[in-house]
Amino acid sequence: MSILYEERLDGALPEVDRTSVLMALREHVPGLEILHTDEEIIPYECDGLSAYRTRPLLVVLPKQMEQVTAILAVCHRLRVPVVTRGAGTGLSGGALPLEKGVLLVMARFKEILDINPIGRRARVQPGVRNLAISQAVAPHNLYYAPDPSSQIACSIGGNVAENAGGVHCLKYGLTVHNLLKIEVQTLDGEALTLGSDALDSPGFDLLALFTGSEGMLGVTTEVTVKLLPKPPVARVLLASFDSVEKAGLAVGGIIANGIIPGGLEMMDNLSIRAAEDFIHAGYPVDAEAILLCELDGVESDVQEDCERVNDILLNAGATGVRLAQDEAERVRFWAGRKNAFPAVGRISPDYYCMDGTIPRRALPGVLEGIARLSQQYDLRVANVFHAGDGNMHPLILFDANEPGEFARAEELGGKILELCVEVGGSISGEHGIGREKINQMCAQFNSDEITTFHEVKAAFDPDGLLNPGKNIPTLHRCAEFGAMHVHHGHLPFPELERF
Repeated sequence: MSILYEERLDGALPEVDRTSVLMALREHVPGLEILHTDEEIIPYECDGLSAYRTRPLLVVLPKQMEQVTAILAVCHRLRVPVVTRGAGTGLSGGALPLEKGVLLVMARFKEILDINPIGRRARVQPGVRNLAISQAVAPHNLYYAPDPSSQIACSIGGNVAENAGGVHCLKYGLTVHNLLKIEVQTLDGEALTLGSDALDSPGFDLLALFTGSEGMLGVTTEVTVKLLPKPPVARVLLASFDSVEKAGLAVGGIIANGIIPGGLEMMDNLSIRAAEDFIHAGYPVDAEAILLCELDGVESDVQEDCERVNDILLNAGATGVRLAQDEAERVRFWAGRKNAFPAVGRISPDYYCMDGTIPRRALPGVLEGIARLSQQYDLRVANVFHAGDGNMHPLILFDANEPGEFARAEELGGKILELCVEVGGSISGEHGIGREKINQMCAQFNSDEITTFHEVKAAFDPDGLLNPGKNIPTLHRCAEFGAMHVHHGHLPFPELERF
């Protein structure tokens, strides 16, 4: 069953009148484009997780920051929930709208405000595409490191909301590691500057707190990112294996030898075949698994590391190792990996993309567990991993036209996430929690921790109107899910009904 906002579990939302909200926005926000008819708002009823859909009360598309402030003021006064949306590429339902809420679309704020090549930073509006930053600073031999698969379309504001990563995050970090400063608007009109242009700032690290908060604490209005110099040399090794377990052991061997690749990615046979048929990247379609290992830096270091990694891969059981012969082949190798998701979409009517993390040492066992679950639920699973940091992306193949098949895919996905938690991992690496994983939050965190999360949200959003029902489950939802933690033989909050 799709997990949408359920007032019985997630708390009753204020009653709102569409006409009253529409009139107030027109009066107090001159020139604001407002979408309110069914045909206008249907394109906004979901984000990248298209299995969950809700039509918003209204969609607003501001083009000036003053309009954003005025929109938030109107919604605050009328007690109307606000869901902020960037490019809509998120995969956890974080930007899923609410029937009783306004959808605030920040996509028109796509100006690069300043590039400082000496300070290695860029100041941009939240609607700027991830890839556009690297393209803009390329003449200075700089780039922005986080590179999620959706980088040609996703916005930097959305990246901040989800703490996005990418195939090179093992060495260069997630969004949170590549930010200097953000400007934020709270619902009650307060303008906040989190972080600074310096590499460090005094006080609590509220920039890190806000990054990954999924629009629940405030609205990002400006972002200052760190820029890195392009490595002089980058080489990619492609290793083939006759089992995913051997590939998993090879990952541990590389890291254990003190080598930190720029990227270290794994794909299983199903995803290999799909990507090769789609992109023609040069992948060996008879391999049970492949590893892509990119090494970057100065020529002498890269050459030495390539030789060391080649030996490690062969000793781990690789059936073959290829070094990209030129830049064009290196780009093709990565194109296959970055297009793995749409490639899988060509071999199945639908797929459900999961996102979890595990300790690297647990990779072989977890892969075996996923294979068992795949057989149990009679659904194919294509596995794609940011193997270096243990970030898994199992793709569950299903047909939404078959009754009950999506519900089965959801249940299988939940079991995979619970398996991640069992081995010491997490239910999310970079896609966020949104609506998709809110039940599994109850399995990972106890009631005291969840209460603390709610207290943090209340400090920024005391009325609870920013993206309600996402990311943090209520205790009622945890009771329903059956995942309330027991302390000293007693369930917390005994007054809650156990459904």
